[in-house]
Amino acid sequence: MNTSFPIPGFPLKQGLYDPQFEKDACGIGFVANIKGVRSHEIVRQGLEVLDNLTHRGAQGCDPCTGDGAGILLQIPHEFFIRACVDVGIRLPGAGEYGVGMLFLPQDPAARHQCETLVEQMIDEEGQRLLGWRDVPLKESGIGEVARRTQPAIRQVFIARDMLNEAQFERKLYV
Repeated sequence: MNTSFPIPGFPLKQGLYDPQFEKDACGIGFVANIKGVRSHEIVRQGLEVLDNLTHRGAQGCDPCTGDGAGILLQIPHEFFIRACVDVGIRLPGAGEYGVGMLFLPQDPAARHQCETLVEQMIDEEGQRLLGWRDVPLKESGIGEVARRTQPAIRQVFIARDMLNEAQFERKLYV
């Protein structure tokens, strides 16, 4: 995109924004504090962006069943410290653990098999399982179609062993 002249509908190049990088990506939003400051306001704005994306056809024939869109954010350490106490998980300091969000089978036997495989991989990679947490759900907001196929949603907490934070994140990602 040639930015030597103003493009109708786009602001001029300023700060970190450059209209030459504009792409059509319906369904994408990004909210951040440029200084890396965490705040509930950023989460609130992220949810507002998500709410404004319903135009992209994120609903099926059941208006209460969406496509599962959501927001991605930093690990909310203070929140997890409080939430994990209830399930007997003692978390280390911020940056010393990872959290996996897993969508698992409804069938308890199949779910157990998946969890066992995850635990084996954690062990094989030289990391340490801290525990599992069921994600609380607001069932009243789930449509009938989604309810029939709703997975069990669990979080797995993994301690970092002997790696720096970047190495640990890479290991978890791969």
